[in-house]
Amino acid sequence: MAMMAGSAGGGRRRRRSRQSGVINEINMTPFIDVMLVLLIIFMVAAPMMTAGVPLDLPQTKAAPLNSDATPVTLSIKANGQVFLGEAELTDEAIVGKLAEVSKTGFDERIFVRGDKKVDYGRVAQVMSIVTTAGYKRVALVTEVDQR
Repeated sequence: MAMMAGSAGGGRRRRRSRQSGVINEINMTPFIDVMLVLLIIFMVAAPMMTAGVPLDLPQTKAAPLNSDATPVTLSIKANGQVFLGEAELTDEAIVGKLAEVSKTGFDERIFVRGDKKVDYGRVAQVMSIVTTAGYKRVALVTEVDQR
């Protein structure tokens, strides 16, 4: 009887090992589903994170510049208020805040976004403050004319 029990147990073990063998394939479907959801989330969220202050920018036919790094952006609203991101700045605080956020010092690229209704003299005044402080790479931002 001992032999029969031993042989029966051995048969059962073999069947179990065949049924519960190691799976040598990775199921990629859940991974792909998660990646597609993340892609959609980032596609929707990315445009909302670019500029903090809504402006009506002037339109030009100039081609956009290719830029690898995210530049520091000063925004000037139609009433002349200056913003760095979403924080409002006074004229005296512009240089100090630029020094805080610039990673490469005076070689940092500074973009100035001015509403199309803002006085041109105000835009020139802000650009003068930035360039007088020593920043060499100051540029104006416009929208591309789609006509």
